[in-house]
Amino acid sequence: MIDGHNSLTQLPQGWVWTILGEISSLGAGNPAPQGEEYFDNGTYPFVRVQDMGSLGNVVYIYDTRDHLNNKAVEKLRLFPKGSVLFTKSGMSILLNQRAILGIDMYVVSHVGIAIPSGGIPSEYLYYWLKTIDFKDLTHATTLPSLQLSKVRKIQIPLPPLPEQHRIVARIEELFTKLDAGVQALKKIKAQLSRYRQAVLKHAFEGNPTEEWREARKGQMESAFVLLERIREERRRNAKGKFKELPPLDTSDLLELPEGWVWTRLGEVGEINSGYGFPKKYQGRKEGEIPFFKVMDISKAFLNHSIYLKDADNYISVKERDEIKAEILKAGTTVFAKIGEAIKLNRRAILSQDSLVDNNVMGIYPFPGLINVQFIFYLLLTIKLGDFSRATTVPSVRKSDIEQIPVPFPPLPEQRKIVEEIERCFSVADEINKIVEQSLKQAGRLRQSILKRAFEGKLVPQHPTDEPAKRLLERIKAEKAEIELEKNATGKRRNKLNTKQRRLI
Repeated sequence: MIDGHNSLTQLPQGWVWTILGEISSLGAGNPAPQGEEYFDNGTYPFVRVQDMGSLGNVVYIYDTRDHLNNKAVEKLRLFPKGSVLFTKSGMSILLNQRAILGIDMYVVSHVGIAIPSGGIPSEYLYYWLKTIDFKDLTHATTLPSLQLSKVRKIQIPLPPLPEQHRIVARIEELFTKLDAGVQALKKIKAQLSRYRQAVLKHAFEGNPTEEWREARKGQMESAFVLLERIREERRRNAKGKFKELPPLDTSDLLELPEGWVWTRLGEVGEINSGYGFPKKYQGRKEGEIPFFKVMDISKAFLNHSIYLKDADNYISVKERDEIKAEILKAGTTVFAKIGEAIKLNRRAILSQDSLVDNNVMGIYPFPGLINVQFIFYLLLTIKLGDFSRATTVPSVRKSDIEQIPVPFPPLPEQRKIVEEIERCFSVADEINKIVEQSLKQAGRLRQSILKRAFEGKLVPQHPTDEPAKRLLERIKAEKAEIELEKNATGKRRNKLNTKQRRLI
């Protein structure tokens, strides 16, 4: 958003300052019809706030999610093509969504409409409104709302009409090039995501470590022997409650490199779930034990961090003892076990002994026998949503997780696989940083283009252009004429009603 509109007092020759209410007709959309009977077999697009939110940087709106039928539109106002839309109620105001109707459309009442006067291009108003932060004009703290009276007073620099068209054409030319660059950057991000998946796939097929493995042939303990040692360790720690998993049929599984073995996930780690913490324990910073939720896992994952470190919630040792919640050990890889978050496939490693809520499950690799990061990256290759039993709300159980077949290499090769993955991922992370910086720069450049446009620095001024002052005078005269006609019509209607009453 451009700061300091009011400070732009020095306008180019031929320009004038005015307010939005002087150069456009402002209003709001229609109340949304209540009931499916108004939408059944509907053919008329009905613009809602969410339709505007889905546009991104697209300027024009041509179709909508909902459509009204003939019954619904009988008493609704149809807004003309070229109307400039903005959200006027709800949290979406803070997103500063704007759009232009590409065709005549019906619009919901949560959306404000500015219809330009005097031949002013809709795009000129649209781009100016893209520089205004409506957050500064709203009132109410819980549910923001925007008064049209405040929108009417928004100041706007008005150039001569031909220059308005030149400004719009130049903005669109530059934005088209900018959008092409942004699309290229987003394509790179998508390619990076596919690259990461390819790195993981090849790593757990043994491809990157093939030469390394061949050079150490016969020098490493096989994964089969390592797995037997792990089972023995599990038996010792189980205190008589050791659960033998059923044999694994590998006939349909990929052939593994020499020294590797197929096993089940439950054989290589201890699987535990979190605890359903009462609300009184949540959102507190006091305490010695960090407490993590699904959103914490997502936050770490999106920040390209594999470790969960700083928690938003803490619980004291005394409180933990009171509720008898099980602590998950440092090195446990945690993930969502219920809800749509399962499908996002996000993972994180606990950097210290921690508590997690009951929507989280974790796998703790047996120390000294399995590499912690190996389990983390291995779990990134497993789409847990594929193992969900529920149809409405996805969820997985411990019994589902422990049965999943996984490739298992010798311990030294686990470390080498992690090293290779992290080497490739570090390159991807560097590229991703550059892409993110470029995307932010593109956003700043977009605002810079608009700033220059409305300072009169984007296109040249032509001395032969009619000054904007004349345009503004015509618009005011036209509005005054319309207002006089409206008042005259109202008076005639009142006289007619009075005459009818006298006759009665």
